[in-house]
Amino acid sequence: MQTSFERKMSLSANQLYHAWISQLDLWFASPGSFISQGKPNTPYFFETYANGSRIPHYGRFLRMEPDKLIEFTWITEETNGTETVITINLIPSEIGTLLTLTHKGFSNEAQRLVHTKAWPYILEQLEIRMTRPVD
Repeated sequence: MQTSFERKMSLSANQLYHAWISQLDLWFASPGSFISQGKPNTPYFFETYANGSRIPHYGRFLRMEPDKLIEFTWITEETNGTETVITINLIPSEIGTLLTLTHKGFSNEAQRLVHTKAWPYILEQLEIRMTRPVD
């Protein structure tokens, strides 16, 4: 079971690549919680907060091609401990980048639906937060 998304982003492929591998706490993770070496075969960890609860996320980077591809495992309470896999492809365009995200390996339809609802919002936050002026 999988879910997939495409989003045209105003950010460059380089900006998006680094947003995922080294700047997650600028747009998604709770500030200061992202731990990563940003290299293949290394783990990462971060947490988010929702409804007053801490939500840990962890996994490991599988494949990386700078400014083109990031593939990593993804484990959260929403996957009930199931190791899922996310693949992000970055295709430069005239006005930014086409980002495609495929999330696969869900063990049931409920897990897939939770992520199908969440990913569009998360990708929107990526663009909003990474394009705002630095304070």
